[in-house]
Amino acid sequence: MATDQALADEMVDAVRSWVDRDVIPNVAEFEQADEFPQAMFNQMCDFGLFGSTIPEEYGGLGLDITTYTRIIEELSRGFMSLAGLLNTHKIGATMIGRFGTDQQRQRFLPRMCDGSFRAAFSLSEPDAGSDTGALRCRAERDGDEWVVNGTKMWVTNGMRSSLVMLLARTPDDRITCFLVEKEPGESFEGITVSRKIDKLGYRGLETVEMSYVDHRVPHANVLGGDEGIGHGREYALSALELGRINVAARAVGVAQAAFDAAMAYSQQRETFGRPIFEHQAIQFKLAEMATKLQAARLMTYDAARRADAGQRVDMEAGMAKLFASEAAFEIASDALRIHGGNGYTTEFPVERYFRDTPLMIVGEGTSEIQKLVIARKLLERFPVE
Repeated sequence: MATDQALADEMVDAVRSWVDRDVIPNVAEFEQADEFPQAMFNQMCDFGLFGSTIPEEYGGLGLDITTYTRIIEELSRGFMSLAGLLNTHKIGATMIGRFGTDQQRQRFLPRMCDGSFRAAFSLSEPDAGSDTGALRCRAERDGDEWVVNGTKMWVTNGMRSSLVMLLARTPDDRITCFLVEKEPGESFEGITVSRKIDKLGYRGLETVEMSYVDHRVPHANVLGGDEGIGHGREYALSALELGRINVAARAVGVAQAAFDAAMAYSQQRETFGRPIFEHQAIQFKLAEMATKLQAARLMTYDAARRADAGQRVDMEAGMAKLFASEAAFEIASDALRIHGGNGYTTEFPVERYFRDTPLMIVGEGTSEIQKLVIARKLLERFPVE
């Protein structure tokens, strides 16, 4: 799916202008208080961002992955948590679009376009993060329903979501994805937000633990219908390829913000009678930051363009996520160093970039997991003959 380039540029420019005008000047009040940015969320709904990649036939914008990636980068440059509002929603829409039955696509996708019916993705558990084979949440068939019991961790948007893409183990010991419909809130008919997880960064949106006790899900809400039983893991991993491109784009956005802050500060702050940019040590540091940033952006865009071309991008997405997330942390760290003591205060935004960047290293598969994925794909692509 390709997006008209002029339309794509116009959409990205609109988001960029909004971020500069309304997000960056106001982000500190929401981030430091860990308060949901309702006004910013409302504007994202007005832009149509929650339906950005949903096909036009269902009421979405039908944007391609590359354009969506650029939008995520701009949002993250202003406030990385805004990208989090979208990412799990997009994973849900992608899974339904790719693997849902015709009836499921018709029933859910039109409702997911305006932001009033938001999705959360629920895979991780207290003892099962990247190890999807260790899931303990179970679903037992009872006539035309499934009864779900278990606990899920790290559910972004879990409290405010209306739909949860829930991965659970079925009696055949395979993993199935269930479309769990609920009302936004802390509890709903067998579903409880057991606790809100306080975080170092990535603040302003909720990340929660959710408990399921005899919660009933209609059989019609098994993703993919009868044929989807036991295929939840592969459905999730397929969607997470795009999720990792989005995490890489977040990393690029935060890294850009950190670099911009460091460049501006280095030309304004003076020591020994001259701007610190004129000191070679600072110049070298900024040159390295700019180079890492450019490499991360190109790797991320390359993975997105390959995905738009219909290619399998598990290795490229893993590479982009690995490099961009590590680069963002290094760039944010160097930006803090360039700011000196000021970088350690909440008066300057670099401390937020420093707190936000570790999420990209550990979220949606740690750097170590990405290396395993990359190594396995290398073996497939370069076998010994």
